[in-house]
Amino acid sequence: MTLTGWRYMLNRAIFIPQRYVLGVMGLFALANSFTMRVCLSMTITQMVLHAESTEHIVGETCPDPEGVVKSNVTSNGTTVYEGRHRYDWDEATQGLLLSAFYYGYVLTHLPGGLLAEKFGGKWTLGIGLLVTSIATALTPIAVDYGGAVGLFFIRVIEGCGEGPVTPAFVLLLARWVPPSERSRFGAMIFGGAQVGNIFGPYISGLFLSDGGDWANVFYFFGGLGIIWFIFWMFLCYSTPNSHPFISDEEREYLNKNVVASGLHKKLDPVPFKAILRSAPLWVLIWAAVGHDWGYFTMITDLPKYFSDVLKFNIKETGLMSALPYIAMYIFSFVFAATCDWCVRKRWHSIGFGRKLYTTISSTVPAVFIILASYSGCNRAAAVGLFIASMAFMGGFYSSVKINAMDIAPNYAGTCSALVNGIAAISGIITPYLVGLLTPDQTIGQWRIAFWTVFVVLVGTNIVYLIWGSGEQQWWDDVDKYGYPKGWKHGPLKKRQVDKEKKIVYPKHDHSPVALD
Repeated sequence: MTLTGWRYMLNRAIFIPQRYVLGVMGLFALANSFTMRVCLSMTITQMVLHAESTEHIVGETCPDPEGVVKSNVTSNGTTVYEGRHRYDWDEATQGLLLSAFYYGYVLTHLPGGLLAEKFGGKWTLGIGLLVTSIATALTPIAVDYGGAVGLFFIRVIEGCGEGPVTPAFVLLLARWVPPSERSRFGAMIFGGAQVGNIFGPYISGLFLSDGGDWANVFYFFGGLGIIWFIFWMFLCYSTPNSHPFISDEEREYLNKNVVASGLHKKLDPVPFKAILRSAPLWVLIWAAVGHDWGYFTMITDLPKYFSDVLKFNIKETGLMSALPYIAMYIFSFVFAATCDWCVRKRWHSIGFGRKLYTTISSTVPAVFIILASYSGCNRAAAVGLFIASMAFMGGFYSSVKINAMDIAPNYAGTCSALVNGIAAISGIITPYLVGLLTPDQTIGQWRIAFWTVFVVLVGTNIVYLIWGSGEQQWWDDVDKYGYPKGWKHGPLKKRQVDKEKKIVYPKHDHSPVALD
């Protein structure tokens, strides 16, 4: 029996719908991609040299309860470190290194979406994560030979590999998941980011404790990504109709309920002239910029805040950094289930649901982040408030993250690439900006950084509340909706252009005749 035959028999034996297999593999994909993305936030606290003591200024810096700053200490007070070299990188340099990933991430978002629509989400996503995994495993070598420059460039390569992940997954969801299940699947797959944010810092803290070598963190997470890719090759496919061992019942159900035209016919070229003039898309981009500004500040700089300001040791920093994302992951499912249920009950529209949960995931976290910044050196209060802020940010997966599928199910890959690619510029700006704003790691300096997060989150949410949409846009399916009144920018569909070209003038007659 062939390999496909064995997989078909296995699928029949365990009765697992293949869209759930895709969901679980997607969860693992996002989890591993985020562990590779955020592990530097932990390891950099051990890669850099720190002063052995700092003066405690009441009201401006927090006392170190262990009497040392971010060091591994034996019973007699001797610092022990058995890992690789440490580097004399200032706060601005660290911020630049933490932002390097997002240079590559932004660069490959749109090409990744276009490749996914042309060749399918399976290979676009799989090969991208494979590149990131290999680059992660090679990070220690890059740092050994190139120092900060080597680390910067290897992180850019990692970002290039992960750029296509979100647009490819949005396209896969648009072609695999009916609208009534999208919030649930969106939370399942994209919630994997929180699994990565949970285990990335925690496992990194375990590797780094007791003088552990920071290189082991990169070897471990890079190796996991390579193992994931092997399973992805054999278990997941770009569409239900190309899946070799999906059940007939599930294929029929998906063909009946999934609205993306790309599932049933070849799509026309991406209608960029209409997409770039679409107000709902630009409003969605603006909302995503706001969310990413807050989210990337948390995942990139929260470990530094716990370590440098609140003076947690490295193992505690890993645990404290993981707790907010445990809350975010749990609440993402609560919000997703509630949103899907209300849509099915027709208690509110998809558009209203997207705006409601965008507000929950933007304005509420902004308030808790500011409260945390005013908790001073009260470590329990600060951690509790950061946990609350990230819990409410879980509504993002029922709102902005999947809104591209609502307004453009056919071109979800390209639209998601534009949204997430432009929004990810926040990941370039925020770590470097935080580094500039917090040169001395004082509470007052960090408070200014958190106020910028508040202003951006609340401001972009207001814009989305006024102009956001949950309706499919006309340019996503011109056959269904036609052109809007006053459209003056030419046809969007290739076959319309071809038909206009098939006009000739017969011999002895000067009137045009359209050929069939």
